[in-house]
Amino acid sequence: MTSHRSTQTMKPATAAKKLGVYLQATPAEFQEGVVSRDELNALQADPPEWLRDLRRDGPHPRPVVAAKLGVSISGLARGGVTEPLTSEQIEELKREEPEWLRQERATQAEVRKEAARVKRKQAEERQARADAAGARGGAGR
Repeated sequence: MTSHRSTQTMKPATAAKKLGVYLQATPAEFQEGVVSRDELNALQADPPEWLRDLRRDGPHPRPVVAAKLGVSISGLARGGVTEPLTSEQIEELKREEPEWLRQERATQAEVRKEAARVKRKQAEERQARADAAGARGGAGR
């Protein structure tokens, strides 16, 4: 019995998201077509010039802007950044470091610190359970 495998495709918006680029800045043929899994893999492995340019210069989608600025997507919205930004605009914001950006970066730092604390605590609890289970298992010998 042969396996009949269909080609997996995705909408351009999904492919753009996976590539980390702003869909409206991509070429028309990319926006209007569908992208197969193989085509996506090829774009990731050997990006064409337009993709390299977009990744380098932008405009960048909000998740990329947020990551480059070290803030959350919600933090961008609170700071009034609702449109895609170019790399140059991002660098300018970093240089100017407006109050909202300082505040959002501080908030992100606290979030990361708390996440690390919770992760450490969970690891300690797992280790304590493992130690207790080991002690019980060894007592019967």
